[in-house]
Amino acid sequence: MNARLDELEAKLTLAEDLLETLNMTVFRQQQQIDQLQAALRQLALQMQSGGGGEARRPEEEVPPHW
Repeated sequence: MNARLDELEAKLTLAEDLLETLNMTVFRQQQQIDQLQAALRQLALQMQSGGGGEARRPEEEVPPHW
């Protein structure tokens, strides 16, 4: 009986550690998603406002085959 309890306690400890690891992974992924969404919003705003950069003249453009 004690061996079974020890085995169950060991499995429970491993399951708790795994759960904590998975929780931290999900937390970090959510932070990354939030950062990417903020960057995407920033890019969308730049696109709406005309690119956010200075306009180039056609002679300054490099041809696509270069």
